Amino acid sequence: MSNSLPKIAWIGLGIMGSPMSENLIKAGYQVTGYTLEQEKLDRLAAAGGTAAGSIAEAVRDADVVITMVPASPQVEAIAYGPDGILENAKSGALLIDMSSITPQTSVDLAKAAKDKGIRVLDAPVSGGEAGAVEAVLSIMVGGEQADFDEAKPIFEALGKTIVLCGPHGSGQTVKAANQLIVAVNIQACAEAVVFLEKSGVDLKAALDVLNGGLAGSTVLTRKKDNFLNRDFKPGFRIDLHHKDMGIVTDAARNVGAALPVGAVVAQLVASLRAQGDGGLDHSALLRAVERLSGAQV
Repeated sequence: MSNSLPKIAWIGLGIMGSPMSENLIKAGYQVTGYTLEQEKLDRLAAAGGTAAGSIAEAVRDADVVITMVPASPQVEAIAYGPDGILENAKSGALLIDMSSITPQTSVDLAKAAKDKGIRVLDAPVSGGEAGAVEAVLSIMVGGEQADFDEAKPIFEALGKTIVLCGPHGSGQTVKAANQLIVAVNIQACAEAVVFLEKSGVDLKAALDVLNGGLAGSTVLTRKKDNFLNRDFKPGFRIDLHHKDMGIVTDAARNVGAALPVGAVVAQLVASLRAQGDGGLDHSALLRAVERLSGAQV
């Protein structure tokens, strides 16, 4: 069966990339991966994938190249230049960038790739580490309908809600909106947690009943235990949400949209980072509220 499936190259095996690439292997795809950390390459090989020694080696025979790296500079570093994807992938290949980057970077990449005969989709995801592991990610896509249709079976092995949002860059725009909503939502939950605790209420009981009503959300469901246990082991790091808040505030300025609450939360995320909490999960926005409320964090 695996012979008829497209050969996949996967670049970037981090918190998201590792479980996602493994889900493709489970679905029967041949996956050749490249990343900077040797132990991540070993993990891919142990899961049945093939570790490559370079980007060029990984993408050479691939029908589909998938990238999952932290930000625009990394996407540019792996895509461009003599050792990059565009110079080494075969003409006709499909490049699916699942990183969360600026919409403009995606538009520029699609344009540059077209000259090489390579098609591009921007396909950032939401759902965090748990969503990646469980293959229930929300995948927002920008690009051509025909390329989206071709990539659909691959997306279906990775996620549950898969939507073509418009031309190149549209996936990134929707992802930026997603990150705005998530950050504001976490901030509201964090403020509620501090308020409830200072009021002497049973926090677990309070969060359970709140989550059953209109205040309930996927954010609260996913982050409840982080709040209760003060467990901020990163599923999604503050550093990355800081990057994303920069993307959404910048993109909003460019199109003339005001984000008053988003701008405040962007500053709170930046302050957490300045206080050394950048490596913690974004639910650690709770720490900022605690500090503002006089707690020794």
